[in-house]
Amino acid sequence: MLILLTGSTGFLGSRLLPLLRAQGHRVLCAGRRAHGDCEFVQADFAHDSEKSAWVARLSGVDAVINTVGIIREVPGQTFARLHTETPRALFAACVEAGVGRVIQVSALGADAAAETEYHLSKKAADDYLATLPIRSRIVQPSLIYGPEGTSARMFRTLATMPFAVQFGAAPQPVQPIHVEDVCAAIVALLAEEGGPRSARVPLVGPAPLPFIDYLAALRRALGLGKLRTLRLPSSFARAMAAVGGLVPGSPLTPDTLRMLTRGNTADPADTIRLLGRPPRAVDKFVTDPQAERREAQLGWLLPLLRVSLAIVWIWTAYVSAFVYPVQDSYVLLERTGIPAVLAPLMLYGASALDLAFGIGTLALPARLRRWLWLAQVALIGFYTVVIALRLPEFLWHPYGPLSKNLPMLAAIWLLYELEKHPEKT
Repeated sequence: MLILLTGSTGFLGSRLLPLLRAQGHRVLCAGRRAHGDCEFVQADFAHDSEKSAWVARLSGVDAVINTVGIIREVPGQTFARLHTETPRALFAACVEAGVGRVIQVSALGADAAAETEYHLSKKAADDYLATLPIRSRIVQPSLIYGPEGTSARMFRTLATMPFAVQFGAAPQPVQPIHVEDVCAAIVALLAEEGGPRSARVPLVGPAPLPFIDYLAALRRALGLGKLRTLRLPSSFARAMAAVGGLVPGSPLTPDTLRMLTRGNTADPADTIRLLGRPPRAVDKFVTDPQAERREAQLGWLLPLLRVSLAIVWIWTAYVSAFVYPVQDSYVLLERTGIPAVLAPLMLYGASALDLAFGIGTLALPARLRRWLWLAQVALIGFYTVVIALRLPEFLWHPYGPLSKNLPMLAAIWLLYELEKHPEKT
């Protein structure tokens, strides 16, 4: 077949592409930019929401697989456009161009009971596709696990923390499925003949389990001990989700909490039929425990380290400017060689720089933090040398105010090295 694959650089699409090729299919990758050796079709789901934009791209195409999706809106990428408007235009164009079949990757929960914008936007496209005179399969997977998946990385991180948080008293059932099983099922659907013109196909793991038990299973698979759980009352969980909704990139929002509370389960019969075997169980998800455990632990230890460094800088700025006796600070500055007339400028200027470093440590994106780490290393190194030479009593002080700069420098350098190539951290 000649297959148009959307979202080919995404988590699911990038896994599907080699499988489709291995089956002998020719694949056209629709996206904003070319990648690898894939035959490329210029397309942008954020803008191409008219049928006319797609008809010419579908010339000779036998099947379309749409894997485009987002879990949270960002500027320029909305649920309405990426999940509803553009898919509808694509599906209508498939009918006009004579495409034989469409596989739409939706989500479990995009049904009559849907409440969140994520599910409702998916459902709107699914419902439209089901009305069209074209053979279609609407794939509705539960939580998809893959080593490189964003949600899977987050769940592994949660599983390795000292304790997990259960938001509310609801059991929050989930039925996770491995990404390789999802891809294998989609490939099987592509070859499937017969059956109804359109159908919704849930793809789930072998059995449901509470979300907190999912984290516990991942923790065991990573080679760690029992998961300790902190249970939060539902009212407090909703308040935390409301705050999270205001924080860019937060995994906890009112919508994600509602989806988690509702649950995410289905009968695995369709999955078993398509795979010809039971889907992979959660305890088989982790294939490299040591590497995945280390990555998961860094997922929360590095932010903790970064926040700790920010607190040190901000606290130092506050103490220097408002707490430590000003005259004593001036005396120390003069002993390092600073003229008395410049002492106020140096004291409050250094405090402002410390404050800027603290705020930057929290707020700057990773690509800019790499320069921030170098600036912090340079400043701490400069302070350490000057104080050791001009104020030697701090070098030999029993509390070690200067020697404690060594672990600070090591921690900052660790962050610098890991953030030189963010995709590897």
